[in-house]
Amino acid sequence: MSISRPVGVVGLGLLGGAIAARLVEQGREVVGYDLAAERREAMAKFGATVVDDGVAVVARCDTLITSLPEGPVVEKFLRSVAGSLRTGQTFIDTTTAAPEQMIAHAEFLRLHGAAFVEAEVAGSSVQLRRGEAMIFAAGEPAAFEAVRGLLALLSGDVHYVGPSGSAAKLKLVHNLVLGLHRAVLAEALSLAGGLGLDVGRTLELLGRSPAASRVMAVKGPKMVARDFTPQATVRQHLKDVRLILAAADGAGRPAPLSEVHARLLERAIELGHSESDNSAVIAAYDCA
Repeated sequence: MSISRPVGVVGLGLLGGAIAARLVEQGREVVGYDLAAERREAMAKFGATVVDDGVAVVARCDTLITSLPEGPVVEKFLRSVAGSLRTGQTFIDTTTAAPEQMIAHAEFLRLHGAAFVEAEVAGSSVQLRRGEAMIFAAGEPAAFEAVRGLLALLSGDVHYVGPSGSAAKLKLVHNLVLGLHRAVLAEALSLAGGLGLDVGRTLELLGRSPAASRVMAVKGPKMVARDFTPQATVRQHLKDVRLILAAADGAGRPAPLSEVHARLLERAIELGHSESDNSAVIAAYDCA
């Protein structure tokens, strides 16, 4: 892949915006598109070239990164630009979606002569922007190798995990653990407050104890301060948990903790935290 060619980024929300910004910082030319004009304007100010529709991105770029809300939105985008697809293009999808959707996207692009690589991000948009996130990649080995260097600009911790659908499966397993860690921390801090403990001091001591976790370090201060500035939203994670539950049902595996987690996230959304950071799950405990 020539480094002189621009990289398209479709979807300039929290994660897509972080991807585009990091690539610009790494010296790559980025052509970005998002339905929201304010996101396009923000990325233009950062130094990316922005266009007004998806076809324009496809026309200008051989390599495109999609970072969209869910799998069906990716499918809709791919169908909308089908007439502009060409042999030799590669689509890298960072959307958290059902594994079967990823497989379908790969097949759709194959029929149009294009390659497909999953690049599931393990970490928040802030961590990705800093180059601290992990990436699970999947797809045809040759397609992955062709974009390995580009992915390395986003993360120094990129792992190829198998054929299409594999990264999506691993991302759901990862998000199950990560989300439940947040929920457990929220419950613990809520209990600490209910018992009259200094919640900030409790977090500090837990962070030095055998109970410590990376989630505690990243999300604990946000929970204590009630700083719900979004790095990844409650709405997004509820979508992920529903995908986890569907995957567990399809695999014939129980997921009782994720069922409770879904109810907690639904409660947080009822309380007005749909677009808040996912650390706002603590609100479900405070107002239960």
